[in-house]
Amino acid sequence: MTTGVPTSTAPRRRSPARTFLPLAVAAWLILEIWLLSLVAGVAGGLAVAALLAGGMVLGVVVIKRAGRRAFKNLAETFQQAQQGQQPTPQQPGQGNGLTMLAGLLLIMPGLLSDLAGLLCLLPPVRAWIGRRAARSLERKMASVPAGSFGDAFQQARIRHPDGKVVQGEVIREGRPDGPQGPDTGYRPPLAP
Repeated sequence: MTTGVPTSTAPRRRSPARTFLPLAVAAWLILEIWLLSLVAGVAGGLAVAALLAGGMVLGVVVIKRAGRRAFKNLAETFQQAQQGQQPTPQQPGQGNGLTMLAGLLLIMPGLLSDLAGLLCLLPPVRAWIGRRAARSLERKMASVPAGSFGDAFQQARIRHPDGKVVQGEVIREGRPDGPQGPDTGYRPPLAP
């Protein structure tokens, strides 16, 4: 099947992430089990069960609070958009994504995941991770050649009744200048 994208004759190398991620996950699981057995040997099985249950309960509470805060922020953004105001942008690390990640890490059984979840709850750590993620995203977006990612959304497949797939590209003609309907006013972004 032809996709319209030129293919090279050299085989693609496997990325380091695809190579080392399964090994890292396996090492993480082995270390978690080893730490749990070590703590169970020192403090007893009931203490380990209490630690795991406490982490799960704390994780559920953290995710619930982050979800409520996200819903409140969404409602405020919609209210500002309805009043014609520009929504206030959020600073990196101030969102709910890392808080929810911390809750998920707390829910996962294990002491290392609980420690990582507790670290993600600390505001300086959240701000640092948010800044690093924003910088990394900006670097990746700047290094992408023009027209590569946006063109993916412009591609279309046309299916014929006989089962053949025809690759195509969506071409939009220029729109006339000036407002054309009730939909031309300010539109708030989908995510704050």
